[in-house]
Parts: sequence; structure tokens; C-alpha cells
Amino acid sequence: MNSRAHIFADGLVQGVCFRDFTRSHAMALKLTGWVRNLPDGRVEAVVEGQKDDIESLIDCMRQGPRASRVDNLEVEWEDYAGSCKDFRISWR
Repeated sequence: MNSRAHIFADGLVQGVCFRDFTRSHAMALKLTGWVRNLPDGRVEAVVEGQKDDIESLIDCMRQGPRASRVDNLEVEWEDYAGSCKDFRISWR
């Protein structure tokens, strides 16, 4: 069943390749969506795909890349929108 998650990662998650890490794992899981840095130091992601695959990505994001430190990962489950065709790093 397709699902959608809106994810916020807090901690040492900027300047440590966290977005690229998230994108690589999402693409390997065939998920779609985007990930971006926020001005407050968090990373935000919207992910769509199979719920089990999204949960696998969330587990990866909790660990993060080697140089990161994830203090909190907030996940909001939303209705699937099907609006994403691939997984991108957003620059806005």
C-alpha cells in the first residue's frame, strides 16, 4: 500500500551529507520525494512509496551518515498524493 511521510530530522544533520545519504537510500528503496535543509538547522523530507520501504528509510535516517548525530526524528504520516516522480535534493 502506498503511503506518504513528512519527516523532520534534528541534531547535527547539516554539513554532514545527510541529504545525499537520505536520497541515496530512498532511491535504493525506489521511493519518491524530496529532502532539504531548513534555516533552523533541521532537515525536512517528504517521502512516498510502500509503507514498509518508507519505514526502512526512516530507520536509516535515525542512524544518519557517520558524521551526523540525529537527536530527534519526527514523522508525520499523510495521505498518499502521488505527486513525486523521483527523489530529489531540494534547494529552496
